[in-house]
Amino acid sequence: MSSTVYDFAIIGAGAAGLHLAQTMLADDWFAQKKILVLEKDNKDTDDRTWSFWEKGTGKWDHLIAKNWGKGQFITNRHNVELSLFPYKYKMLHAIDFYNYGKQKLAEAPHLDWIKEEVKTVTTGEIIEIKCSKQTYQAKQVFDSRIDADFKNTKDKYHRVIQHFKGWVIETKEPVFDPTTFVMMDYRLKWKDSTSFTYVLPTSSHSAMIEFTLFNLEYLEDAEYDRLLKKYIKDILKIDDYTISKVEYGVIPMSNYPFHKANQPGIMKIGTAGSWVKPSSGYAFKNIEKMAGKVVENIKQGRDPSTNLFNARFQFYDTLYLGVLSKYNDDGETLFETMYTKNSIQKIFKFLDEETNILEEIKIMSSFNPKPFLEMLLNETTGIGL
Repeated sequence: MSSTVYDFAIIGAGAAGLHLAQTMLADDWFAQKKILVLEKDNKDTDDRTWSFWEKGTGKWDHLIAKNWGKGQFITNRHNVELSLFPYKYKMLHAIDFYNYGKQKLAEAPHLDWIKEEVKTVTTGEIIEIKCSKQTYQAKQVFDSRIDADFKNTKDKYHRVIQHFKGWVIETKEPVFDPTTFVMMDYRLKWKDSTSFTYVLPTSSHSAMIEFTLFNLEYLEDAEYDRLLKKYIKDILKIDDYTISKVEYGVIPMSNYPFHKANQPGIMKIGTAGSWVKPSSGYAFKNIEKMAGKVVENIKQGRDPSTNLFNARFQFYDTLYLGVLSKYNDDGETLFETMYTKNSIQKIFKFLDEETNILEEIKIMSSFNPKPFLEMLLNETTGIGL
């Protein structure tokens, strides 16, 4: 067993772990605290791409691979041009975030990064973290591992899985407009599901094409490939291209209270702590906000998990997820209504949980009320779906 008792231990160095560690290191309050990061992988592969919107200059602009001020939302009936100002839509490669985070953590004399796989965490006055090689001790643990109870799909919570496969393609001819991106394109769908394609051009010769589904049915790998090929050929009208990168991902979209697995001195973070926005699957900026709130709670002597969530927006997420899960084939109509009857600025503000009640009523009133009223009745009476 290690003789050091760390003030804070972070299990996992993904988006949540690195955000939290860097937020601590940026604050002088933590300068005399011993911090431990436990990560089983080297974090040396570009395993994902984060995309997010924000106003003006952001904390990670020096790492951003590309940003756009214009976008499109496309269905068979609509092609909505999106002028994002004052927002920008930004793309960040995971490897750049990992490398920067590891560099910053390596420069901190009071932080230890140890490559270990955590087996068990035992609560107590001093928490014990048993790993494959060593046991470590800490006063407070932040754990990014998802609670096994989430797999119990017979409970009352809604579950939609965002799963996607993307290709970065390179073309000989200049076929892309690098000044605009496609937020959602519903012209190609998989069966009766909420499914669409992103297009993120980085130059006139290169773009990430990503087919995405919000449902509960995974596809065979060959099926993702078939859909990507079809979109590139039939929609983009591109025949000659090479694939320079492949990306696959799965993001739980659920009102399941992941954070209920918190124990005294042990707090779940990231996806495992409900830090992913349930109704959209957007994670990166939400995680950044959550890390800031946790650090502020610690500095103020509060439990780290205090007041992380807004109950009003949790309720909106629950209703939207309920409708999306029960009427998954109607997801295109839901998003079409959102993008054609509301400004993109209002949508971003709402998803960032920065709107007031009057603004929220206006957005809600743009939807067909029937499925939402049905879901409202289910939620308030406790009737299961």
